[in-house]
Amino acid sequence: MFGNRLKTLRKEKDLTQAQLANILKTSASAIGMYEQNRRTPDTETLQTLSNYFNVSVDYLIGKTEIRESAEQLLEDKSVTIALHNKNGIDDELPDEAKKEIENFIEYVKHKYKK
Repeated sequence: MFGNRLKTLRKEKDLTQAQLANILKTSASAIGMYEQNRRTPDTETLQTLSNYFNVSVDYLIGKTEIRESAEQLLEDKSVTIALHNKNGIDDELPDEAKKEIENFIEYVKHKYKK
């Protein structure tokens, strides 16, 4: 999962493995191994990738289909409205959108659970 997502994100930015390796201060072969799921990056590298591609670490590692971090989503007024109306998700929304809202609510609950 991680490797596929990394490759997709890299290609979306029109980067070669060598260019991404340069950004991460690693080797092109390391990027290739990540993309083939033959090697797992450390936490610091995951965070660097998350920041560079502007996606959440959870998205990178396949825990969610939501690309944005909780902070990014909360900046979006439509998501904020949906969260305030969590008891009655709009029936006019497609099922996929409803599921994304429900997943996001669970993600935020889990993230801030103490």
